[in-house]
Amino acid sequence: MHAIGIDIGGTKIAGALVDEFGTIIKSDRRPTEAADPREIEDAVVEMIEGLSAGEDVVAAGVAAAGFIDAAQSTVYYAPNINWRNEPLREKLESRLSVPIIIENDANAAGWAEFCFGAGRLYSDMVTLTIGTGVGGAIVSRDKLFRGGFGVGAELGHMRVVPDGLPCGCGAHGCIEQYGSGRALLRIANEFADAGGIGLGLAASRAKRGKLTGKDVGRFIQDGDPGALAALRQLGASLGQACASLAAVLDPQVFVFGGGVAAAGELLLEPIRSAYLDNLPARGYHPEAEFAIAELVNDAGVVGAADLARRHVTGE
Repeated sequence: MHAIGIDIGGTKIAGALVDEFGTIIKSDRRPTEAADPREIEDAVVEMIEGLSAGEDVVAAGVAAAGFIDAAQSTVYYAPNINWRNEPLREKLESRLSVPIIIENDANAAGWAEFCFGAGRLYSDMVTLTIGTGVGGAIVSRDKLFRGGFGVGAELGHMRVVPDGLPCGCGAHGCIEQYGSGRALLRIANEFADAGGIGLGLAASRAKRGKLTGKDVGRFIQDGDPGALAALRQLGASLGQACASLAAVLDPQVFVFGGGVAAAGELLLEPIRSAYLDNLPARGYHPEAEFAIAELVNDAGVVGAADLARRHVTGE
């Protein structure tokens, strides 16, 4: 039973035809203009029509960053697209012949990991996507958590540092400012400026004026002390956040995706250490596992497709 998953990013749209086992049958990808909602709508319609051609498709799921209502229909707010209370499902269904659901992109990616990836052996999971920001998804007793209004699991905007760094959400001290790819880059540049940790970081910044994410990733893989120290600081912030999440949600596993997760165990080790240091009543209850996401760039389309299929079939 096939469904289509669409993942709308800031600069591109990815789409795939996916079977009930999470296998991608065929895919499509195209650039898009985030400033023009109509252009995005047109591109999504064209992509769904193209992927549906000659196939038995039961539904399509569209994933995007932003606040989605509990009915999986309206985009309350999207940070990268000019959608404000946008009735996106209604608009798409008026132009297409398949049922549509709208889903938050982090929820879609987390669901894919739960069903087909690193969380498939568990019933309770928290996913943290460590990219430019920090996305989150929660699965509790085999159900995706959305909250009363549909906008739950915005884990990147938990406040972890009172009066901390300002965040794009309007608050201060959010985990996104301490545990994201952007935070890692900021920390690495600060270490390079200090000049005392890792000759590679300092030399590269002196030569090029500014480190890039690719620079930091390369230095991490090369074992540069400064880059590894920056990663440990980032991991410590994430580990503290995970301890707080564990006190509320008691997950069996934390799964980490996004670009920074490519560091693998180098990222998990400081997360795990800080988690254990801050875990309430440590030693008196089972402790969560930690894993790197397995589906990588396919998670969004696979999760959106599976959620759409389940919506139609009632699973």
